[in-house]
Amino acid sequence: MGVNFYIILSVIIVSLISVVGILFLLLKQEFLKKILLFLVALSAGSLLGGAFLHLIPELVHEGLFNINTSLLILGGIVFFFIIENFLHWRHCHVPTSKQHPHSFGTMNLIGDGIHNLTDGMIIAAAYLINIPIGIATTLAVIFHEIPQEIGDFGVLLYAGFSKTKALMFNFLSALTALVGAILVIIFSGTFENISHVIIPIAAGGFIYIAGSDLIPEIHKNQKGFSIKNFIAIILGILIMYGLTFLEIGH
Repeated sequence: MGVNFYIILSVIIVSLISVVGILFLLLKQEFLKKILLFLVALSAGSLLGGAFLHLIPELVHEGLFNINTSLLILGGIVFFFIIENFLHWRHCHVPTSKQHPHSFGTMNLIGDGIHNLTDGMIIAAAYLINIPIGIATTLAVIFHEIPQEIGDFGVLLYAGFSKTKALMFNFLSALTALVGAILVIIFSGTFENISHVIIPIAAGGFIYIAGSDLIPEIHKNQKGFSIKNFIAIILGILIMYGLTFLEIGH
């Protein structure tokens, strides 16, 4: 019961982050944009740290890293590439405006729902390996979700949703993470090594999101080199490194 409790609690916390979209209403757009870029940079660092300091090393530690693992990591990169291209959805973290338009709101909800579903599966699979890996993975997802959910809320407002409906649909989309987690819990009994497949795919996904979405987003929205965003990336990596000490003795 212990591991399943951690899984469900973590996914619920991640889902509740969808309501941070209300910050979009409380902060001025220019100030919000500056905060979001810092959070995007922090997210990039935490995702890279999660992949290279937790998920991949754990596979090595378990003696599971081989050519098939490498193929699964590459498969994770391709999987997220497919989601973006075939659903016309991408991780954009800048509030929508006339100068920065987004795709139609409903398509964004569908893409975000699938993304949250995979987040739930990734978190559950990480906890099935061990609790420290689950905590680190959850934290990496949380860092990524905060700027993304603010951006998604802005997309829905721009698409014509009322503020109430935007928050409600964003939260419903976030709840698909719970579905993903439950599916992994159910099928873990049938497929004993399901986490050994999902984890390398997750590592590939983390690397793709950080390298293909977040870092280009930073370059596009900052003028020249930003020490603040550089520090945020390093901070994200250092946080993930700090969490490795939870695994000592595992």
